[in-house]
Amino acid sequence: MDRQALALEMRGLREQVPGITDTVVAAVDGLLIAADTADSIDPEGLAALAAAGLGLARRTADATARGALRRMVTYGCHGCAAVYAVGDTALMVVVGDESMDVDALHRATRPTLRRIDSILTEEAPEGV
Repeated sequence: MDRQALALEMRGLREQVPGITDTVVAAVDGLLIAADTADSIDPEGLAALAAAGLGLARRTADATARGALRRMVTYGCHGCAAVYAVGDTALMVVVGDESMDVDALHRATRPTLRRIDSILTEEAPEGV
């Protein structure tokens, strides 16, 4: 996995959408892969919580016949946290303040998720 490419994607999303404060990429089992977070955020804890929430949201979507889950968004009085599936094996959490345009986030995230999935599933060259 190319950690530099992953960091560039996370940083690029922050630059595209004003109001993003933190980003985390984790495996669906909750293990942290990469984080770009403030000191006040525990990235390992956030990864684990997001994985649990994503699992529940996927089951809810299945139980209600709503199709494949696209995202889960939690709103608080100081902003929101959006959790996106990255393929079948990972997730991305995007935390934003109250100024973040969530619709713009959803639009900007689609191509970013495809690129992150490609980075995470890319085969390492032989001999490395």
